[in-house]
Amino acid sequence: MDRENKTLNYFFLRGLFPELQYISILITSILLVYIVAFTGNTILILLIWVDSRLHTPMYILLSHLSLIDLALISTTVPKMAINFFSGKRDISKVACGTQLFFFFALGGSECLLLTLMSYDRYMAICNPLRYPVIMNPRVCLQMTLVPLGGGVLNSLINTVYTMHFPFCGSREIHHFFCEMPAVLELSCGDTSFYEMVVSIICIVFVLLPLGLIVSSYMLIFLTILRLNSRESRRKALATCSSHLAVVSLYYGPAIIIYMTPHSFHTSEQDEIFSMINTIFTPMLNPLIYSLRNKEVLAALRKVINRGFILR
Repeated sequence: MDRENKTLNYFFLRGLFPELQYISILITSILLVYIVAFTGNTILILLIWVDSRLHTPMYILLSHLSLIDLALISTTVPKMAINFFSGKRDISKVACGTQLFFFFALGGSECLLLTLMSYDRYMAICNPLRYPVIMNPRVCLQMTLVPLGGGVLNSLINTVYTMHFPFCGSREIHHFFCEMPAVLELSCGDTSFYEMVVSIICIVFVLLPLGLIVSSYMLIFLTILRLNSRESRRKALATCSSHLAVVSLYYGPAIIIYMTPHSFHTSEQDEIFSMINTIFTPMLNPLIYSLRNKEVLAALRKVINRGFILR
C-alpha cells in the first residue's frame, strides 16, 4: 500500500542522458557552468548595487535579468545534480508542480524583460534627447515589476493546467526536470485544448516579444548606419549583434520545444534545447551584456582596489 501511494504521489526523473557513457563528466561540466553563472550574475548584481554610477535604467534592468537568471538556473541544476550523485530519482507531485511554477514564472519574466531591455536600448540610441524624460525612475520601476507579474500569471495558467490532469501508467519523466511537455506525456487525459492554450501563450510570451526585439534592433541598426564615427558604428554593431545572439539562444529553443509538434523532436533533443535555454544562457548573459562594458569593468576595478586598500 505504501509503495502504491508513493507511486501515485511521486514522479521519477529519468535524468540527463542516462545512456551516455561518460555522463559524470557532463554533469560535472554543468556544475562548473552553474558556478560560473552564479558567480557572474552575483558579481554583476553587487556591482550595480554598490556603484551609484550604475544606477541607470539600463543597468537596473540588467540587474533584474541577472537576478532572474540566478533563480532560473537554480531551479533545475541543483536538483539534477543531487539526483545524479545520490542515485535517487523521485520527486513528489508537489515538488514537481513547484519546480514547474518557478520555471515558467522566471522564464516568462525573462521573455518580457528582454523585450523591455531592447526598448530601453532603442530609446537610448534612437532618441537620446528624450531618453532621460521617458525612462524616468517611475517608468523604470514599472519595467521591472511588469515582467514579474506577467511571468507569475503565465506560470499559474501553465502549472494549474498541467498538474490537474490525471496521470496513469508510467511515472517516469523523460527529462532532467519537471518540464511541461515531458510531464504531459504521462497524462491519460485529453490535452488537446491545453496544447491550444499553450500555443496562444507562446504567441504572447515568445513570438510577440521576439518580434518586438527584432524590430527594436533593426531600428537601432538603421540609426547606427547613420553615425559619422566608424569606431562608434563598430562598437554599437558589435554590442547589438552579441545581444541578438543571446536572444536567439533563449527564444530559439523555446519556440522549438513549445511551438512545434512533438513528433518533430525527440525527448533527447528537448533536453539539449532545455540545457541551452536554462543553463548556458544564464551563464552567457552577464558576460555578453555587462561584464565587458567599460562602466562595469571600472566599477569592478574600483571594488578590487578598495579591497586591497582595506587590507
